[in-house]
Amino acid sequence: MQQSKRGDFRVMCLVIPSLQAGGMERVMSELARYFASRAELEVHLVLYGSQREVFFKVPEKVSLHVPSFIFSNRVRIISTIRTIFYLRKTIRQIDPETVLSFGEYWNNFVLLSVRGLKYPVYVSDRSQPDKSLGKLHDRLRRWLYPGASGVILQTEMAKEIYLKDKDYPHIRVIGNPIISFRTPGPSHQREKSILMVGRLIESKHQDKLIEMFARVAPADWILRIVGFDHQKQYHMERLKELARELGVGDQVIFMGKQDEMEEIYLKASFFAFTSSSEGFPNVIGEAMSAGLPVVSFDCVAGPSEMIQDAYNGFLVPLFDAPAFEAKMDLLIRDENLRLKLGANARESIQRFSSNKVYETFYRVIFE
Repeated sequence: MQQSKRGDFRVMCLVIPSLQAGGMERVMSELARYFASRAELEVHLVLYGSQREVFFKVPEKVSLHVPSFIFSNRVRIISTIRTIFYLRKTIRQIDPETVLSFGEYWNNFVLLSVRGLKYPVYVSDRSQPDKSLGKLHDRLRRWLYPGASGVILQTEMAKEIYLKDKDYPHIRVIGNPIISFRTPGPSHQREKSILMVGRLIESKHQDKLIEMFARVAPADWILRIVGFDHQKQYHMERLKELARELGVGDQVIFMGKQDEMEEIYLKASFFAFTSSSEGFPNVIGEAMSAGLPVVSFDCVAGPSEMIQDAYNGFLVPLFDAPAFEAKMDLLIRDENLRLKLGANARESIQRFSSNKVYETFYRVIFE
């Protein structure tokens, strides 16, 4: 590989449509911080999507590039073309040794933008692996991904699904980096609460969790829901009204968007996850790092990569509400079981420790 350098630095380019609050965005921001900490690297980050809010702080050492024009859905085709040309021009100006792109739909933009250029591009898909992106994007992915220098997936199941569809070369599996929370001391007291963290979007199914909570939770337990109306689907008021209708309005606490999560995880007794579409849910790993057992629907990819049923949590068939409620009820009633599964969760999630994952990314994209 021809190395692109500025003096003694190796130059790399990170590309992502958004740095809003979300799992994909958090991982990219942490990777940017890790790469910036390496003395031999000059790091550039290109932010090019329609939403350019920066929720996650970009390290000072990272050069941030943002288009001067607005991506307008009213003239979507024109905005798309402008974005492709912007990416091509910007990446050529950066002249990196390697490019790392996050985002399912958007990876196609990046690969189209650099087509014919010398730069090796590594693309990482971050969502449910069997999810259709629509006919156009599915076809573009089948055409463009084989030309990428590497396709980075989050789970072995995702790899199996991709290889059934097409013989993609250079597939690598790298799980998400999981934040390591402090270990509570022997006097630490957890409140009688269940925690759910996730954007308030339909695929997270917070409404189903509220319904199940209302059926099994004693009056002295609470459900904390962390998340906000991402993608402007405006679910907050609907969910609050549902909780009131079910008689648990005072027991369900909506916490909105939160910057600091450690204390919230460490307060909870266990974690409940009702999402039906995931790539690699960071929040499950974070909950396990905080010593929480997890009850989760076994959606296509992600939860089963981290949860060993009845060892560090429980995997429940998708949308099997009675089974989910039974596991919640079991954990509510058995503190010793919560402690046992929680300790196993903290130990088993260490294989996804941040430094191990960051170093794997570095080896893959600079190999």
